[in-house]
Amino acid sequence: MRFAKYHALGNDYLVLEPKDCPALFAAEAVRKVCHRHYGLGSDGILYGPIARADGLIGLRILNPDGSEAEKSGNGIRIFCRHLLETGRVREGQEFRLHTLGGVVGCAVFEGGRRIRVEMGGVSFRAPQIPHVGPDREVLGEEITVAGRTFRYWSATVGNPHCVIPVDELTPDLARTYGPHLEVHPNFPNRTNVQFMKVVDRRNVRIEIWERGAGYTLASGSSSSASAAVARKMGLVDADVTVHMPGGQISIGIGPDYSIVMTGPTTPVGIFEMHPGVPDQDVAL
Repeated sequence: MRFAKYHALGNDYLVLEPKDCPALFAAEAVRKVCHRHYGLGSDGILYGPIARADGLIGLRILNPDGSEAEKSGNGIRIFCRHLLETGRVREGQEFRLHTLGGVVGCAVFEGGRRIRVEMGGVSFRAPQIPHVGPDREVLGEEITVAGRTFRYWSATVGNPHCVIPVDELTPDLARTYGPHLEVHPNFPNRTNVQFMKVVDRRNVRIEIWERGAGYTLASGSSSSASAAVARKMGLVDADVTVHMPGGQISIGIGPDYSIVMTGPTTPVGIFEMHPGVPDQDVAL
């Protein structure tokens, strides 16, 4: 089975094409492929391009725990780079991808080193996120996990996010509290978690715990949600650079909280994984 591997600021994905695997394999096999020691190692699998009757390019996104993600900003950029590398799109061409989290507009520049994605609109309303409780914008509410209470803002960019502004930002915040926040009962579909420090009106820093993946060096949808929350709080301007351990992503925020994300991608290599690996009882 053939995989193309890319990373976006250290957030790495494997691209698996339907022509090489006509049907997706089971969640247990996804976990095997993504395993850092027993598999190829990745933060997820991008399955596509999938032919659709409406002419859009279809993409499915699998987390390394075998669950399916609605949307991934870095995953989308990586898939765009793969489409360029395989000759399916041209540099500067505008095209649209269909994801479970909605349709996104994309364009690839500088040979794939800069990719722009129109991520869609951000909503803070509970039913859209989804978040438990009455229909409202989830802004500045309290949540308690592992003996600590935080004030959080919740949003969806096609996938759910819990953004927690802090004065002091450390990786330990995401590593310690992220696993508990991800599965908190407030979030019926679990949630991505970002701890955020606003640096100034054009820059924010975040540490990320990604749903289904764990501690993550970078995330496009997390950057989008965090920038939108900072904007909603009145702390940043419409153009924001989001700084993460893996690097930076540029976010443009429209008056309606529509998001345009721009960031880099890097090819890693082409890999073959064969069934029947010794000491593994999961067939691909």
